Amino acid sequence: MTEVLFALFIFMLAAFLGFELISKVPPTLHTPLMSGSNAISGITLIGSLIAAGSEENPLAIILATLAVALAMINVVGGFLVTDRMLKMFRRK
Repeated sequence: MTEVLFALFIFMLAAFLGFELISKVPPTLHTPLMSGSNAISGITLIGSLIAAGSEENPLAIILATLAVALAMINVVGGFLVTDRMLKMFRRK
């Protein structure tokens, strides 16, 4: 039970820290930040794929599959947002 509480504490701390950091970023740095975020999401996607294929516990497989889906949504959405932002700087 203490492991679950510790993991929940780390998750909440990371969420709070992430929100605080993102809210303080100036608009000129959003595109490079999105590129870094996409790289991290790619690593998350690979890790969740490994977890989904190596587990035998049905609950772990379901959670890993959910992680794959959410990481994939994050990667695709990040690339779409980055592409749209970069189009704003192209000459017409």
